[in-house]
Amino acid sequence: MRFSGKRALVTGAAGGIGEVITAMLRAEGAMVAAADRNCAEIDADARLEGDLLDARYCDSLPSVAAEALGGLDIIINNAGVITRGPVTETTDADFALSLGVNVEAPFRICRAAIPILAASGGGAIVNTASCWGVHPGPNHAVYCMTKAAIASLTQCMGRDHAHQGIRINAVCPNEVDTPMLRTGFEARGFDPQSAIEELGKTVPLGRVARPDDIAEVVLFLASDAARYMCGALIEVNGGKSVS
Repeated sequence: MRFSGKRALVTGAAGGIGEVITAMLRAEGAMVAAADRNCAEIDADARLEGDLLDARYCDSLPSVAAEALGGLDIIINNAGVITRGPVTETTDADFALSLGVNVEAPFRICRAAIPILAASGGGAIVNTASCWGVHPGPNHAVYCMTKAAIASLTQCMGRDHAHQGIRINAVCPNEVDTPMLRTGFEARGFDPQSAIEELGKTVPLGRVARPDDIAEVVLFLASDAARYMCGALIEVNGGKSVS
């Protein structure tokens, strides 16, 4: 029970990875506030529904979660979107959505959460960056840019707030078998299951990551086992480089 007595806020809690993170935290003793546009189907101690493109919602999330749970120890900025294509094929709407969800929302949540964590003696923040933010790949220009931004922000905050007992790190996944990945294949005219099986052949470990493969690393970074880690970017890629 690594998280007995801990209180956590998880964004994107209704997504493939977020739902697993929420369930695993609760299974190990944490109370969890789940944040997403629709949390009705999520087992959580508090459900904080809203839109991450709404600045007021993001700014208030940590305090609302702390009030609902009786305090706050862990923030998991898991929510994210993927915009595909080069810059020349990226619309203003794509750009605004990507920046809003992948960068501005976690920035606002961290900014609001850090004073709360500091006031109670510290805590842990885990952001979701990407291998593609550390090693940019082709035809995902805006996505790579946003994930590079959150990776850099994590490194900066990790240094700036370590003295307050706040550990800020990021997990950097490669491809993960989630509804978001599958709908992306569907939108491009591929059969999702066949496409994921073919994609798995490009991974040295022989398969695409499952949500729990990423969630396990997130929980490690949030736990006392990672007590000496600040500003780290942990790639979880099955041995596959970005190409």
